[in-house]
Amino acid sequence: MTMTALPLLALALATLPQGAAAAPVTPMTPDVVASYDAVRPDADYIKRVVMIPMRDGVKLYTVIVMRKGTANGPILLSRTPYDAKGSTERTASQKITEILPAMDADFVNDGYIRVYQDIRGLYHSEGQFVMTRPIIGPLNHTKVDESTDAYDTIDWLVKHVPESNGKVGVVGSSYLGFTTLMAEINPHPALKAAVPQSPMVDTWIGDDDFHNGAFRVPSLDYFLGQSTDKANAGAKIARGAGDDYATYLAAGSVGDFARQWGIENVPSVRKVMENPAYTDFWSLQAVDKWMAARPLTVPTMLVVGQWDQEDSYGAPAVYRALEPKDKNNDMVSLVIGPWRHSGVNHYGYDLGALTFTGDTAEEFRAHTMKPFFDHWLKGAPDPHTPPVLTYATGVNHWDVSPKWPMGTPTPLYLDAGLRAGFAAPGAEGHDEYVADPSKPVPFLPRPVDMAAGSQWKTWLVHDQRFVDGRPDVISYRTGALDKPVHIMGAPQVDLFAATSGTDSDWVVKLIDVAPDSTPEGPDQGSKPANPGYELPIGIEIFRGRYVHSLSQPAALTPGQPENYRFALPNVDHVFLPGHRIMVQIQSSLFPLYDRNPQTYVDNIFNAKPQDYRAATQSIYHGGAHASAILLPIVADTGSASVPAPLGVSAP
Repeated sequence: MTMTALPLLALALATLPQGAAAAPVTPMTPDVVASYDAVRPDADYIKRVVMIPMRDGVKLYTVIVMRKGTANGPILLSRTPYDAKGSTERTASQKITEILPAMDADFVNDGYIRVYQDIRGLYHSEGQFVMTRPIIGPLNHTKVDESTDAYDTIDWLVKHVPESNGKVGVVGSSYLGFTTLMAEINPHPALKAAVPQSPMVDTWIGDDDFHNGAFRVPSLDYFLGQSTDKANAGAKIARGAGDDYATYLAAGSVGDFARQWGIENVPSVRKVMENPAYTDFWSLQAVDKWMAARPLTVPTMLVVGQWDQEDSYGAPAVYRALEPKDKNNDMVSLVIGPWRHSGVNHYGYDLGALTFTGDTAEEFRAHTMKPFFDHWLKGAPDPHTPPVLTYATGVNHWDVSPKWPMGTPTPLYLDAGLRAGFAAPGAEGHDEYVADPSKPVPFLPRPVDMAAGSQWKTWLVHDQRFVDGRPDVISYRTGALDKPVHIMGAPQVDLFAATSGTDSDWVVKLIDVAPDSTPEGPDQGSKPANPGYELPIGIEIFRGRYVHSLSQPAALTPGQPENYRFALPNVDHVFLPGHRIMVQIQSSLFPLYDRNPQTYVDNIFNAKPQDYRAATQSIYHGGAHASAILLPIVADTGSASVPAPLGVSAP
C-alpha cells in the first residue's frame, strides 16, 4: 500500500460502525465517504446538530455547542439567515473559542450553551424564506412567523438539552437583531433576557433599504444573495471589477440596472421597486410599532454603533417604543458605542482614522452585556445595568445616563457668508448651488467599491474634505469653539430649501472640523489623526417628494421654500475647544443612494434618461426661513451624564 493511500483508508475506517470490518480497498473503491466528524475525542467541546420541529411541521437546522463538563448552563440563542453551520465552524479546531465568533468566548468559558439556528428556508433549514417575515396579522395570514419559530425553538431546547438550567437569552446583530426582537413578541416563559444589536426595524425610514424614501443601492446585491435558492446561495451580480460610481451611473435608473442584470423579478427587488412610498406595505412591518403594541416582559438591552452604516435607526426607535413601559427604569437599556455596524461583536480599538483608548467592544461585552445576561440567566447579583450607556467620542469615556436623549435641543443656525452659529441670524437670505444628476456627489472618493469592507465599514467616518469645495456641496461652519460642545441625542435637521426642479434630495452632514494646526494624533484617542480632518458625526438624506406626506408623495413647486425636518443618527460626541462645527448640504450621495432625477415622476425606480435634469438648489437662512440643526446639548455639570470609568459598569 502506498503512503498516499493510508489517509484514505484511515478515513474510511473512521466512518465504519464500531466493530465492523473494513472491506478490502481496491483501485476501484469509491473515494467518497458518507461523513466525517471533525470533532475528535480530544476536543474541549461538545457539538450537536439537530433539526428542531416547528408547529407547522417545518424543521430548522440548529447547532448546539458547549464546553465539555457544562452543567446547569444557560442557553444563549442566535437565529440567523447567515449559516448556522458556518457560524460554528469559524476554523477547523478542537478548541471551542476558535470555532465560535470572538464575542462567544466569554460566555462559553463561563458555562453558557451556545446555540445557532438557520431561520426557515435558508441554508440547512426547511420551509420558505420571507425577508424579515412579518408577524402574524394583516400582512401574514399564516400561522407562523419568526416569533412562533423562536418560541418553538426555545421550547424544544429547554426540554431536550439536559445540560441547561432551563433559562434562555437571545442575542444577535443586524438581521439577527431583528430575529432577537421577534423572540420577544409573545415570548416563551423560558426567555429571560434579550440583547438586540443594530436590529433591522424599519427598512424604509432609516434601516438598510431606504432612508427617508431614498433607496440604498447596495440592497440589490443583498437581495440577490439572500433570495437565491440553496443551491445558488450567495449569488452575486456579475458586474465585474471597476468603479461602482461609473457602473451605476451608466445604467440609468435603479430599475434599468435591475433589468440590465436580470434581477427585476427577484421578489425582494420587486417589493422595493413596486412600493417606493411609506404605505401600509412598509409601515405595518415596522418592528418598533409591533413592540409598542405589546407588553414589556423581557429585560432588553438595545445596542447600536454611533457610526452604524446599515441600521442606525432601529435600536433607538425600539427604545423609544419600550421606554414608556419601563416604569422602574430597569427593564430596558440603550447602548451606543463608537462602532460600525455590528462592531460590538468585533474589535473596538479603532474605526477608520479614529482610535480609542482600548478595545471598547470587549469592554462593553465583558463589563456590561455579560453581567446583564449573568443576572437574568444565572441568578448573579444585580449589576445595576445603566439605563443608558454611551461612549463620548472626542473625549473617550463611557457616559451613564438615566434617559435618552439627554441634551436640550439648541439651534445651530445657518447664516450668510456660509457661517453657522448659535445666535439667530437677522435678515433672510439664501445660498445657491447647482445639482446635476449626471455628476452626482460621491459618498466616497472614487473608485467606489461597495463590496470592499475597507470602504463600506468605515465610510461614515471618512474625511469629508474630499467633497468640501465642490460647487454642488455647500458648507457652513462656526468659528473656532472657545469651550466644549457636548451633544447627547439625535441632532434634528430643520432645513428651509427650494429647488428649481419638481423633486429633490437633501443630504445633511454634521461635521467636527479639527484645527488646521492640531497636534492630535492616533495616540490621542478618538481624535482625527490629521490637521483639518472633517469628521462626520452624522449624515442623513431626505427625499423631497415626501415633505408633506411619507405615504403620498407629491411634486415640489419650483422656487418655493419647504421645511424639511428629519433626524440625524443618535450620538454622544464632544466638539472640543479649537474645533469648528460644520454643516454640509448637498443633493446626492451616490451610488449609496439612487439618484433623484429632480423631475417629479411617479416612481423614481423607473425614471427615464430625459427625466434627469440639473436644478438650482436654494438653502435659506434667517427671517421666516431660519435653517438650523437642533443640537442636543448637555451642560456637563455632572447631572446630565456621569462619566463611567472604562471597563466599569454603572454603580
